[in-house]
Amino acid sequence: MKTISLCMIVKDEEEILEQCLRSVESVCDEIIILDTGSKDNTKAIASSYTSKVYDFEWIEDFSAARNKAFSYATKDFIMWLDADDILLPEDMEKLKELKKELHDGIDAVSMYYHTAFDEQGNPTFKYRRNRLVKRSNQFKWFGVVHEYLQVGGNIIPSQIAVTHRKYEKNNTSNKGDRNLKIYERQLEKGKAFTPRDMFYYANELKDHGRIDEAITYYQRFLNTKQGWVEDEIRACIYMADCFKAKQESDKELEALLQTLKFDLPRPEVSCRVGDHFKENGLFKKANIWYAFALTLEPENDSGFTNTAFSTWYPHLQMCYCNWQLGNKKDAYHNHVITKKYNPTNSQVLHNEKFFQRLDKEELK
Repeated sequence: MKTISLCMIVKDEEEILEQCLRSVESVCDEIIILDTGSKDNTKAIASSYTSKVYDFEWIEDFSAARNKAFSYATKDFIMWLDADDILLPEDMEKLKELKKELHDGIDAVSMYYHTAFDEQGNPTFKYRRNRLVKRSNQFKWFGVVHEYLQVGGNIIPSQIAVTHRKYEKNNTSNKGDRNLKIYERQLEKGKAFTPRDMFYYANELKDHGRIDEAITYYQRFLNTKQGWVEDEIRACIYMADCFKAKQESDKELEALLQTLKFDLPRPEVSCRVGDHFKENGLFKKANIWYAFALTLEPENDSGFTNTAFSTWYPHLQMCYCNWQLGNKKDAYHNHVITKKYNPTNSQVLHNEKFFQRLDKEELK
């Protein structure tokens, strides 16, 4: 059976590190923790799981830290996680089965990354990341922030999911504008941004309310025509968010429709276009786009997926639109479907009370 090294970089993660390590320790043959300057109890917690805890002087370069952590690995395959990640028991069992099947012909294994959840804890936003790589290939990390692991060869898409639990950490004070500052210091040094850097810098600007600057960098990124198609689509969607914040509705719609230049229509975009028409009282047009979203299925699952936009969300909005159009039976039908998917959603509960007051015969 092949062996696995878990490699992590950490700093001030005493609140969450143990739940991460506890969730995966039974499948890992080696645990390597690279500490980049913790001032809390992080290193002591790490030391209770492994003797391989190393210090690394932080140089504002996440790839340098991850590559250093990888350099300490001695096992056949390397797996990486962040401290706010865990494997749920069912995914741990899948990983144990995968470990039995690992062989030299496998170069990397991708896993789902679940980063957002509904009220029941079901994942609503997911994408794939290469999580397990063959050590002898010496794959490297690139990018000072929002780093990525460049892999090639035979990449196996597994059904294992890594669950992100950032919301369980209270102390996030040291990370609020960390990435933004790293990017801006890179600019001050005259570093030329790659297309990927432009995209992620734009994201940081948007998240910090610097909307006009974000739009500029999204446009610069798109103008390079060198980005990953999924990032190009997200750039358009995030530009639409920016224009929405500026209350520029027409430009918001233009940004959403620009996604069609890059790939097949996505459910999220279709719903957002529906939202545009709904907010402008054009309920028939809105219904067309919401119904369209329900017909769209990605050709692969390597991109970013928000399941709400292909399940309950279109029905929730069509419920409102159909009611406004006088289509009471259709509105109730949409509500029933929405309730099946998301029964505890506040809007669904509001609609349930509304429909309970009506004559059910009128809705059949």
